[in-house]
Amino acid sequence: MTSAELGSNVHIDEGATVGYEYDSEVGPAVIGDDATVRSGTKIYAGVTIGDGFVTGHDALVREDTTIGDDVVLGTKSVLDGAVTVGSNVSIQTGVYVPPETEIGDRVFLGPNAVMTNDPYPLRVDVDLEGPTIEDDVSVGANATILPDVTVGEGAFVAAGAVVIDDVPPETLAVGVPAEHRPLPERLPPENLIA
Repeated sequence: MTSAELGSNVHIDEGATVGYEYDSEVGPAVIGDDATVRSGTKIYAGVTIGDGFVTGHDALVREDTTIGDDVVLGTKSVLDGAVTVGSNVSIQTGVYVPPETEIGDRVFLGPNAVMTNDPYPLRVDVDLEGPTIEDDVSVGANATILPDVTVGEGAFVAAGAVVIDDVPPETLAVGVPAEHRPLPERLPPENLIA
């Protein structure tokens, strides 16, 4: 069973699911205008998505997720429920975003970037707290961001970095564990995602 409200000019490939009903009391998935959902992708009921949404293949968007306008969700990427994504965001192939994560506007998440929300999996019973990725942040490929970390506006997380502490705005985070450095002059503090 599916339940969805679709805007105009929405294309859903055969083999994609929009409005997967996991609970009969949850409202429909809502997708704005000019969207493309490619085969293998599954979007749960109760998800709200703005205009201009585009997925790769086999992406997953779980319940209680809200997505702004002009967002790209790459192949095999996962928004694992209760995630908030701003507008003009590019989420590349293989990205994992756990529940309770907030992503601002004009954010870039590179291939296979991983966010986490549980500081002690299966060891200590604590509330899950995903990271907060503020506006104009870029996260490089294979970077990992730990629970309850805030990556400040305009910051840049280098490929492969493991971010364990808050990153101040307009700062470069690099290495394992990530060290903070001034943002190089060649990197402006705003992303150019149109």
